[in-house]
Amino acid sequence: MDRHAKIAGIRPPDRRLGEIAEKVLNGARLTTEDGLHLLRTPGIAFPGLLANFMREKLHGKATTFSVNRHINFSNICRNRCSFCAFRRNEGEPGSERLSSRQIVDKALEAGRTGPAEIHITGALDPLFSLCDALAVIRELKAAMPLSTVKAFTLVEIDHFSKMSGKPPEEVMALLKEAGVSAFPGGGAELFGEDIREKLCPEKISGERWLELAGMAHESGIPTNATMLYGVGETDEDRIDHLARLRDLQDRTGGFMAFIPLLFQKGNTCFSGIRAAGPCEQLRVYSVSRLILDNIPHIKVHWVMSGLKIAELCQWFGADDVEGTVHEERIGHEGGADTPMGLTKDDVRSLIERSGRLPLERDGLYNPVRTR
Repeated sequence: MDRHAKIAGIRPPDRRLGEIAEKVLNGARLTTEDGLHLLRTPGIAFPGLLANFMREKLHGKATTFSVNRHINFSNICRNRCSFCAFRRNEGEPGSERLSSRQIVDKALEAGRTGPAEIHITGALDPLFSLCDALAVIRELKAAMPLSTVKAFTLVEIDHFSKMSGKPPEEVMALLKEAGVSAFPGGGAELFGEDIREKLCPEKISGERWLELAGMAHESGIPTNATMLYGVGETDEDRIDHLARLRDLQDRTGGFMAFIPLLFQKGNTCFSGIRAAGPCEQLRVYSVSRLILDNIPHIKVHWVMSGLKIAELCQWFGADDVEGTVHEERIGHEGGADTPMGLTKDDVRSLIERSGRLPLERDGLYNPVRTR
């Protein structure tokens, strides 16, 4: 106990936390039971200190960000996930499907060289095929060859596979050849069968999502991973999700970053659910950093967390704050009250206000020169 107090600056609140601290300080892996204890610890100070210890051991004082552009190519979706405020039916007011030219024009709004990272996701649109996806990527890379294209979630990859009749590995290879450098982490939601049945019964299973992630990694395509939280899930659901990601990362090493996504309940059937408060959010970030000892980066998606939590998270395990984003729509359809995008100076200021050092990166976490 005295050793922990000297190193962390605070005495562990209970014996079990002292044992967990011993593991963290010695670089030993935490168990799922350790994770549950951390999630159920009333205070957030000590788990936060442990997460910050690991964060600074990995990344020092820097927080990374990218100059990026989010583009949602369609909100017309064959799935009807209960938590989603973004989807529309074909022809419904507010439904929209972008052409490849419109997608490229949106990316070019950042300038002729384009942003460092272009992030493309949409919906399971019956009229947006693999051929359409390939045409979009080729046109983007022709117009902005220096930009990293992170496009299409693993759920969308499965959709393209079913529509085209091609196996997922071939779909991934074609997208990679066209210019996709990485896949986003969306669609993971929560892997547990019971909570997933409640949230998105028509979506691919958690096991299928993990299988596709493994295929991507084996194909040399890195991905991110996400977890949707604040939808009435249990602590066990959260730890199960983290443990499955950690297990896959042990086998493939292909996850670049993990992003906890705070549920935006506006315009959904979950409007009466209790929202996850600031302390709960910080606890999720802390535990994610401590359990996911093999995933390099923990990213805070400020659009959903809010700007104030994005500042605080950098002391609770997060080492990346997403980026400029520009025109994020999915979270805002659910009621997010954050800006649609930030300037590069805004992002740097957000990082500096937290006492961290801004470090610009590309979509693959390579440092880029200050522009």
